Amino acid sequence: MSDDTLWRAKLAARIHDPAEKALVLLRDPAGHENGTSRALSRLLGLPAAESDRIDPENAEALSCVLFDTGLPRALYRHVQRADWWAAAADRPQWPMQEITVTTRTGEQKTLKVADWAQVRWWRKPILVHPLTGEQYALPGGLAETDYADIKRRSFEHFSRLLQAVRAQGEPALEDRRTLLAFWRFGPELAESEDFGKLGALWKLLPADTRVPDHSIWDHLDLASAFAGAFAADPDQDAALLALSIGPVQSFIAASRTTSDLWAGSHLLARLSWEAMRPVCERLGPDAILFPRLRGVAQVDLWLRDQMGLPREWFEGSAWMRGGTDANPLFSAALPNRFVAVVPAADARAIAEEAGRAVRAWIQARGREVVDRLLEVAGLASGNEQYCHRQMREQLEAFPQVHWAAVPFSLIRPRDAARQTDLDVTALNAAMAPFFGAAADQACGFLDSPAWKVLQKEIAWSDGTTFFPPNPGVLYPAVYDLAERVLAAAKAARPFDQLPQRGWRDSLTGEAEWLTTDPAQLGTSPRQRTDTLWARVAAKRPAWARKGEHLGALSALKRLWPALFAEEVGRATGREVGRFVVSTHTMALAHQLDRWLERGGPKAPGFDDECRRQQAEPVALPRRLMQRHGANPALADAKRIPGLLDAAREAEDDAALARAEQLIRRTLASPGREREDIPLETYYGLLMMDGDRMGAILSGDAATAVTFRDSFHPDVRKGFDERAARQEMVRSYGEQRRPISPNRHLAISAALNDFSQVVVRHVVEEEHLGRVIYAGGDDVLAMLPVADLLSAMRRLRQAYSGVDPEHDGGVWRGLTLQNGFAALKSGDDLQVMRMMGHTATASCGAVVAHHQAPLAAVLRELRAAEQRAKSEGGRDAFSITVIKRSGGAAHLTEKWGEPMALLAALIDFLRAEGVSRRAVYNSLEWLEDLPDPSGAPEMLEKLLAYQLGRQAADGAKAAVPTLAARLAKLAADGRADGRRRLADFMRVAEFFAREIRSGADA
Repeated sequence: MSDDTLWRAKLAARIHDPAEKALVLLRDPAGHENGTSRALSRLLGLPAAESDRIDPENAEALSCVLFDTGLPRALYRHVQRADWWAAAADRPQWPMQEITVTTRTGEQKTLKVADWAQVRWWRKPILVHPLTGEQYALPGGLAETDYADIKRRSFEHFSRLLQAVRAQGEPALEDRRTLLAFWRFGPELAESEDFGKLGALWKLLPADTRVPDHSIWDHLDLASAFAGAFAADPDQDAALLALSIGPVQSFIAASRTTSDLWAGSHLLARLSWEAMRPVCERLGPDAILFPRLRGVAQVDLWLRDQMGLPREWFEGSAWMRGGTDANPLFSAALPNRFVAVVPAADARAIAEEAGRAVRAWIQARGREVVDRLLEVAGLASGNEQYCHRQMREQLEAFPQVHWAAVPFSLIRPRDAARQTDLDVTALNAAMAPFFGAAADQACGFLDSPAWKVLQKEIAWSDGTTFFPPNPGVLYPAVYDLAERVLAAAKAARPFDQLPQRGWRDSLTGEAEWLTTDPAQLGTSPRQRTDTLWARVAAKRPAWARKGEHLGALSALKRLWPALFAEEVGRATGREVGRFVVSTHTMALAHQLDRWLERGGPKAPGFDDECRRQQAEPVALPRRLMQRHGANPALADAKRIPGLLDAAREAEDDAALARAEQLIRRTLASPGREREDIPLETYYGLLMMDGDRMGAILSGDAATAVTFRDSFHPDVRKGFDERAARQEMVRSYGEQRRPISPNRHLAISAALNDFSQVVVRHVVEEEHLGRVIYAGGDDVLAMLPVADLLSAMRRLRQAYSGVDPEHDGGVWRGLTLQNGFAALKSGDDLQVMRMMGHTATASCGAVVAHHQAPLAAVLRELRAAEQRAKSEGGRDAFSITVIKRSGGAAHLTEKWGEPMALLAALIDFLRAEGVSRRAVYNSLEWLEDLPDPSGAPEMLEKLLAYQLGRQAADGAKAAVPTLAARLAKLAADGRADGRRRLADFMRVAEFFAREIRSGADA
């Protein structure tokens, strides 16, 4: 098979349905395929053969018409079969009835249709969330749109892409580049194309108006993936390839700084891309079903620089504009595993090529790291050194690559022409060992109620039938088998021992540290005065702290931020600065924000002290920069943390005391300039992680909707009428939808949009925080204490796309409703699916002093996240407050009422006329009270008395309700209600202190 055949088959599959199908279906008398698809076929040199078309009078009785590209027959069959399989994999089967229609030639044809299941989507444009069944309606509908105009604009959009590809020349690469252009930019309308409110929905237009839970782009991606695999395989067979790299947690956890944490996460994401890249180059990025690669910055860079798409297409991209590490290229956007559709005969070769590619890449980066270290240390870097050998050997088995492939040929259609009457004997036999079943015993999806209904063409007395299934319907079984085989491959864990005789890496304690002289490996830490790392620490402290000696992986992580910044600089043509906000700058961010709002008045002597200490400006949180960009005092705001830095580094107690006093007086509110106001010295870190992600990807019943719930509301009525007459139809509608490519694409797209768009908006646009990394369902962010709880709550809501407090309303530019997020920036509206209300996330948070050792803080943060999942039972949060004076307070609770109650108690304690002694006195009384679960009324009364006693008249109105809610929390049956309430009140009191309240200091 030639490359030309592969890319031409994929291209034909990609255009077999028009993008605007949902807007012209049952509306355009010519039928949806007589528009953009046919015009593009001709433009691409694939002239469609003139075939009989259905009489326009009968067009509205059909959901589609015959598709014929005019391709060579063998390729046409690949495309036709790919379309059938893709539709079967992603859409539910329909109870059909036979009708007779007349063609233009007068011929009578009998067709099976579901005439009751017709949707004029432009009248009621509703999207159904694939993970929850919730509906998202575009207000006002799209009835005013002109379908002819939409067809014209759609054709012009794609023809412009094609013309730009052809203008580059190189005809041999034209089909591949056109395929890549249509895949990447087909869902994106140019800014000059005014589609009005349709523009926000263009990426989400449904493939099937009856089941609007997946987009036309999902269907075209899957059809293209299958067509490419069929065309490339000598037996026209496809396989699912599942591949993962690791280790993950241990690699990320070995971190001493927030920069190390980011580097570990980002390096793994980059390694994942290097493993995916051979698949994309060989079969196209649409061959990878999970994760979705469209719009990922690293993939865009590959499309431009390796695949040769026009550079001007990417000029407006965020990654081309970003001059700091807020650039999307710095995001850890890819998971450590992928699932792809590949030619069955080439599955092993593709997997092994992916493994070789990722290890070759890491070896090349390792060599680069050693050369950089030698250069900085002033040692000869041109020749082979002992540390080069160490780097090669220590990286030789990294990363671990595991894979499994399952061919669809385990499913044998007895009717080859129609791809029906399926024999699943071989598939069931392959699955049986993983389920502990006999080879002839149905198991897994093959034992599900849905498959029992669909496995044969069933006809009932009223003429209702289901189309007989093709192999695409069995995607859930093939995927499940691939995952189980992959798990077995991981369990084998082959291990090649690497002898390590000398002193070990300071960070991990696992491998020898890199050296130019192996004799130095026997020296104790105090004797290491002229080592490679001692020299590096003296010249580049960011690469090695004093006394640190690192091995291969630790060195790679430590230098990766600098190496990658240079790489991004070369890609964007601009210098890229690392945007590192220090912990004490973050601690002061809230006070700096209030000070700038007042105009930024400075205390006398501030400028003189800055000059005396040679205070350098520092990076500030993005929201501060955006809110106060026009304020001349912003330059002074950058010097305030810098002055503290310089004074501390000078090791002069008098200078430090003088600088702190000047800063206190500078930040004080009017009238308090002479007071010794406190400076905030605590900051917050949060770590959020989605719950049960593996189960969600595998089709967990808790996050799978029924077939009926996935239907458009106009379809449900007709379905319910038939379900009332046929028990099998009703039973089918009640079944949970199994896993599908659409589900995987939806999950991946939701996680991409959440981590790359929404997380940064919440943390850095809505709050004064800084995202350290965000990839998929993992988030690590740093915030001022005053913003920590709000950001935690908002991130949890955004993950699901549900905000009960502002349901359907815009809050700081972001709307969350029914599992969707709509982000408005100026006149632009971006509509994104989130994970839906059934998906949950757990969050750990730590509040620590800015001088606390970060390694210890990060350990507490990971422990807090684990408490949220274990003690909290998932869908929970856990907060640890590490006090400078010693001791720590812990609070682990569910989201919802506990978080709302915590916010209410904090607000009460912050209110004017309320003393925090209300907490101290209550904590003393709690020690002598009985178990609250046995006497909640007594606890409520005592709390009401104590809170009311410490509140002025204006704040007393809130006391009865607050006391009742606190008593209920303590008495809800969880163990040790007194300790729980005490933890709750201690944390609330800490967050309520004036220094981190909404009031000025």
